[in-house]
Amino acid sequence: MKNLLIFGDSYSTFKGYIPEGYRFYYSPEGRKETDVTKVEETWWYPLLDELSLNLVLNDSFSGSPLAFWGWDGKDCSKDESFIYRLEKYIDEGFFEKNKIDTVLAFGTTNDSWIGTELGEIKFSDFERDDFYRVCPAICYFVGKLKQVAPSADVVFIMNTGLHEGIVDAIRASCEHFGVHLIELHDIDKRSGHPTILGMSQIREQVKAFLEKNEH
Repeated sequence: MKNLLIFGDSYSTFKGYIPEGYRFYYSPEGRKETDVTKVEETWWYPLLDELSLNLVLNDSFSGSPLAFWGWDGKDCSKDESFIYRLEKYIDEGFFEKNKIDTVLAFGTTNDSWIGTELGEIKFSDFERDDFYRVCPAICYFVGKLKQVAPSADVVFIMNTGLHEGIVDAIRASCEHFGVHLIELHDIDKRSGHPTILGMSQIREQVKAFLEKNEH
């Protein structure tokens, strides 16, 4: 059984399955914007049995950006951004304490919706200010993931409908750092979020990719 780590935003949340204090989008109580009310209806939960995966951590935070700028101009450099969360786990020794075989990173949807400044694609010589721009933030995050989990299959899942500049940065960074990329297509959504049908479409595309690339 392979150990799985997920980094995500609202698409990958479900109440009770993410760290305490994180915002969730999907829950048993449901909401008017979505028909998903069971964890079994998420894109990721059924994969655990289907692909014999042990979920070590689902670090998904609803509304979270990959870069440092959040909604309403909030500075997320010290809480919910993907970069902050990854660096927190590095500092805590998470990757030394846990053998991770597969990493699924599914983000940048909020960065695209927020309209975060793109900045330039770059692969080295990062400065902290770079992470307030989404393109260098993506490159840093992808490279750092590969660095701290060198023996894992690191996979970036790219949503549909993203800003073209973000798409370019994801493709470039995955190619540069040797990270797998799943480019999703044809996902049913309501209020920008996957429905039960959309979740199943994501699951099938992720499953097909992982099965095809299984070592």
